[in-house]
Amino acid sequence: MTPTIIALVLCAALLHASWNAVLRSGADRLWSIAVMSLASGVVSVPAVLVLALPAAPSWPYILLSAALHVGYNLFLVSAYRHGELGQVYPVARGSSPLLVTLGAALFAGERLGLPALLGVTFVSLGIISLARGKGSARPVSIGTALATGIFIAGYTVTDGIGARLSGDPQAYSAWLFLLDGLPMPLIYLLRRGRFTIDLRAPETLKSAFGGVISLIAYGLIIWAVSLGPMGPVSALRETSVVFAALIGRYFLSETLTARRLAACAVIAFGAFCLGYPA
Repeated sequence: MTPTIIALVLCAALLHASWNAVLRSGADRLWSIAVMSLASGVVSVPAVLVLALPAAPSWPYILLSAALHVGYNLFLVSAYRHGELGQVYPVARGSSPLLVTLGAALFAGERLGLPALLGVTFVSLGIISLARGKGSARPVSIGTALATGIFIAGYTVTDGIGARLSGDPQAYSAWLFLLDGLPMPLIYLLRRGRFTIDLRAPETLKSAFGGVISLIAYGLIIWAVSLGPMGPVSALRETSVVFAALIGRYFLSETLTARRLAACAVIAFGAFCLGYPA
């Protein structure tokens, strides 16, 4: 990968860990992610109006990705209901490089080399370490986190192919976030019967800010996968597990045990290995 791609992905990793911390700290996480989705949709409107439409072959991928993002959001909320940021986030993010690499091999012709196989091993060991041992997450949080990882892999591969077909990754991202902005508020309304937003409330401003951060973070990833191979990009992005562990420790008062820190380091090293094709 070029230095430009590496810089884009590392920036996205930090931003992604940050908005997950915003979501984890929310009192009502379903409401928070509904506000985040709505905010990212609203912010994408100017780009939709200014940029040209994505090429026709990319539209099925935009629609599929929007649907996968809804599943991702729902499972992410469920995972954070049962586990801490420093537990759930590494499992969800750590499981996705393997799945993205396999998906990219099947659907985009990207091949898995020896360094990637080593990366798979280290990522798997890191996940097992997080799922076991004293003070680790409950099985339900591990299960929902792994399901979240499957959705991450699904929309990453979808967007990797779609962005390349679109002719303009920025336009692709703008339309994706616009279409992704409505389902979560509707789901919240159907579940709770009422969706109220106080624009002056700190919780609203925090969630809206998280939505803008999420748009920027994933927009950078879509740009990166349009320039480089999906597996390595996804792998490098998962260095965000280290950022998440540190944010959880210093801003959310979560315990950063030696076991959890070592597991995060193993996952990050595995992701690093995945970033080097044979």
